[in-house]
Amino acid sequence: MTLSFDELDVGRRITTPSRTVTEADVTNFAGVSGDFNPIHTSATEAAESDFGERVAHGALVFSMMTGLVRRAGDRRADVVAFYGVDRLRFTAPVEFGDTIRVEMELVETEPKEHPTASGVVRYDAEVLNQRDETVLSCELLSLVK
Repeated sequence: MTLSFDELDVGRRITTPSRTVTEADVTNFAGVSGDFNPIHTSATEAAESDFGERVAHGALVFSMMTGLVRRAGDRRADVVAFYGVDRLRFTAPVEFGDTIRVEMELVETEPKEHPTASGVVRYDAEVLNQRDETVLSCELLSLVK
């Protein structure tokens, strides 16, 4: 069951299921995005970097976040469309084999005249790894029925 704009309250918290980031994920993302930066794709060059090993693309982690949010459960907002992102920060590397999840808090609702939506909701969102370290933070905005 999805929730309408009028059923969403500021302070509502959501934790998504988790997923593990694999080498295949990074390889596939490099192919789709065209981003073959050696920090992501060359074990030899990445070993000489500040990270000491290959890490996932920040944009891949963000994309995974949006997919995890979609899987957040049956009491999620009835989203019409992704509306935007503010204050996006990549705060720690995501290594191959890390397991990530998303924790969000609804911080603002704004009624909006729109042909198919009732308003915009804003969430403070964090992607955390298996050690509960924040690896990405941002504000997510969605148009909601």
